[in-house]
Formats: sequence, C-alpha cells, structure tokens
Amino acid sequence: MHKKIFAVLVSAYTSLASIGLVYADQQLTPIPKISNEWSFELTPYLWLPSISSTLSYKDQYINTADLSMNNVVSNLKSGAMIAGEVRYGNWGMMADMVTATLQKTSNTPVTPAPGQTFTVANKATLQETILTGAVTYNLLNNQNANLDGLLGVRWIGVTASLNLVVDGTSTALSDSKAMSTVDPIVGFKGRYRIADSTWYVPFYADIGSGGGTTNLTWQAMAGIGKTIEKWIDVSLIYRGLYYDMDSSKTNGQGLLQKTTFQGPQLSATFRF
Repeated sequence: MHKKIFAVLVSAYTSLASIGLVYADQQLTPIPKISNEWSFELTPYLWLPSISSTLSYKDQYINTADLSMNNVVSNLKSGAMIAGEVRYGNWGMMADMVTATLQKTSNTPVTPAPGQTFTVANKATLQETILTGAVTYNLLNNQNANLDGLLGVRWIGVTASLNLVVDGTSTALSDSKAMSTVDPIVGFKGRYRIADSTWYVPFYADIGSGGGTTNLTWQAMAGIGKTIEKWIDVSLIYRGLYYDMDSSKTNGQGLLQKTTFQGPQLSATFRF
C-alpha cells in the first residue's frame, strides 16, 4: 500500500515538475524587451579563426601566408576576447575587443661551406588587436525577432617582429614593423527566435572603408544560440572578418594587404 502511494506521489511530482518546466520555458524568451530602463550585457568568448593574408614588407609583397586553426592555437602566446553592450530604450552602445599574440620559434641548420654548420635560431612574433565600437538603434522588436542598426568604427593594430641569431657567433638580426588604421562602419545585428522556443539564430554584419590604408573591411557572423536563464545565454557561431588594405596610401608602410579571419566562436552572454 505504502509503495503504491509513494509511486503515485512520485508520478504526481514528476508531472507537476514537467508542467512547471514547460511553463517556465514558455515564459523564457531569447528576444530582449525594449524598455526605458538601463540594461547591460557582457560576452566573453573564444574565437578560433584560420588566417589567410597577403603581406607587404619594405614595400615588397610576400607570398600569401595561411595559418590553420590548429596553427593559431599552437602558436598562441596570449590573448583576450570580450564584447559588451549597454542599452536604454531604443538606443544602445556596443564594443568588441580581440587581442592576440602569436609566436613561433625554430632552429634551422645552415651549411655555408663544407665542414661548416651553424644553427640559425629565429623567433617570429605577431601581435594584433581589433577594436570595434558602435552606436545602435532598434529597428524591430517583437516576440520572434530583434533587429538593430549600427554606426561606428573599427580599429586594427598589428606589430610583426623577427629575431634571428646564429648560434656560436655574434651575428644577430632584429626587425619589426607596425601599422594601424581606423575605419567607419555601418551595419546591423540581431537575433531570430526559432519556433517560439528558447533557441535562436544570432546574426551580425557590417561594412566599412575610407580610413587610413583600408580599401574595404567587412565582418559577418551567424549561428545558433540558446537562452538558459533570463540572465544568460550561450551561442556557437561562425565569424568572418576581412581587410583589404593599400600600402601605397601610406608610402609603402602597410603590413597587411588582403587578410581574412574566419572560424567558429563560442560565446556566453551575461545580462544585468
């Protein structure tokens, strides 16, 4: 008898819990509500792009360099990636920062003459920072979609250095080159709710030109996300960033020419 009562209670509790979860899920939405109150978002993320770039050094083009995602990870020395947004009513401000230092060392045997062998130790370092900031304005907000227009700027700074040392001799060579440019951008961002659920499709796109050495820059993202609680959601997207630069605009001082960053990004967004 007691076992039957216990089984009924367990069954009832499970049913109520299921109903509660369904109800909670119905109340939870990935679409932000527009209100005349301050709201804040902070999004740490991990972006693992492959990099394809045509380089210019001392006004001479170098063959296109390609780094796979595995190469980037294995040569990553340090980095930080974070985005944030503040909103009041239809207006908002957003910022995004990507900074990374890639470093690779190697030892190459060199035989300048018979019986003579030296080892050349080289260390190549690439430090890159990309900052994006924009003012946003809400264009569409309903139960299934949110769309913001944006107007802002993107800054990129790159420093490349090379150190060569011939072991056992006093021969050494060090050289470095730096460039930076800031460009106005215009674009849009938002998310689309999937089938009245807590799943959604995040999207972003911008395009810009006219600053410093830049002929054209654009950035695009799209993927899948899920709202876990009212204060947090997670997403997995594919992100691409492109730069087309012209070294002639700075008297041959450009470093990057045509560069594409593209790869998966895992994010967690915290709302306050």
